[in-house]
Amino acid sequence: MGTWRGLRVAFILGSLFMILLIIVYWDDVGGFNLYPLQEPKHKSPHPRTTAGPSHSTYTSRAQTSTSSAVPTTAPSTTLVLEETGGAAEAHTEEEGKEKQVQRKEETREDEEEKERGHNAEDDREQEARKQRIVDVCSGQDAVEFPGRTRAFEQIPNRELDHLIVDDTHQIIYCYVPKVACTNWKRVMVVLSQSLISPSSGKPYTDPEAVPPDLVHNSSLHLTFAKFWRHYGSLSRHLMALKLQHYTKFLFVRDPFVRLISAFRNKFGRCVSDRAGYTGVPNEDFYKQFGSVMLRRYANVSGGLPETAAEAFAAGIKPTFQQFITYLLDAETERESIFNEHWRQVYRLCHPCQVKYDFIGRLETLETDAEHLLKLLEVDQLLRFPSGARNRTAASWERDWFAQIPITMRRELYKLYEPDFEMFGYPKPDSTLHQ
Repeated sequence: MGTWRGLRVAFILGSLFMILLIIVYWDDVGGFNLYPLQEPKHKSPHPRTTAGPSHSTYTSRAQTSTSSAVPTTAPSTTLVLEETGGAAEAHTEEEGKEKQVQRKEETREDEEEKERGHNAEDDREQEARKQRIVDVCSGQDAVEFPGRTRAFEQIPNRELDHLIVDDTHQIIYCYVPKVACTNWKRVMVVLSQSLISPSSGKPYTDPEAVPPDLVHNSSLHLTFAKFWRHYGSLSRHLMALKLQHYTKFLFVRDPFVRLISAFRNKFGRCVSDRAGYTGVPNEDFYKQFGSVMLRRYANVSGGLPETAAEAFAAGIKPTFQQFITYLLDAETERESIFNEHWRQVYRLCHPCQVKYDFIGRLETLETDAEHLLKLLEVDQLLRFPSGARNRTAASWERDWFAQIPITMRRELYKLYEPDFEMFGYPKPDSTLHQ
């Protein structure tokens, strides 16, 4: 009886033990068989470790069971997913690069289209300016002026001293004083390599570095007026060849504003004027021209001071009206040809005889200079100097002419009418009728 009871207890304990073992075994194995392809959303950077020999045993069994129970496609499926994801990322990155390249290409095309539009507009403007010269020179505008119909060969050599020649780049520039000519001369010096920099011992390469006071030295520039000395009887033939094949340009300005600028620069100290001009008296112009104006039109009693500084200090200096009177006086031209600073452009550059390829304006200097340097194919060599602009403004015209009698204003306009008409500057009606 005691033995049977012991067997029953042992059977019950054994059964419980087996049930417990089955439960533990099923739970461990079932976890692998039910979710063979599922991966954790966030992988741990380090594998999880659990102490205990029994867990190690179960893990080993579970892995053995899994290897036999899980389909063999599971690892390759995971690999396919990873490869697909990598390919998708690579494809997205490639698309991003392509879009970036496409955007850059579209931007470049837009910029090129804008540049073509600007160039076309500039070309049309140039054609209009050149055609206007042709119309005036042909007499269509009924403006008569000396030398309109003469041939180039009839122009005296001394009147060709403003045509600067650069044989290296095949350029001819006719400079007009008071129309950015200092900076354009600096450009021509760099292109012709005619001036050595004392710091480098080599020709200047930057126009802004060229001292402005040196560029007006006539020895630096080869002009048509010098051809006779260099080439003798062949000079006119060579001029004709260069005029035919070289690119020719000039810059112009409103004629009345140019006169105001010349007067201020050569005869006026203008320390307290509204532009803040602080130029000192010009001794040469005082002696050669200013003293003549004062003697003829100022009724100065006694002798004039010998120097401009003394005259200006004593309050003796030419007025703008005396300057205009001097220009209108027939005696002035009988004594000597107009000085280059107030000589008409048509007499300086002979546009009826020289077919210019480019006509720039001071009023549009920056854009015209950029366009011209590209036309000359030197825009990669240099940039036009960005120095201070001449501060004489067109809006000052009425104030400067306020004290000039109407009759004198109209005579002055007739004197410079060819320049107004030829270069497309409107007739200053407000100045001529008020």
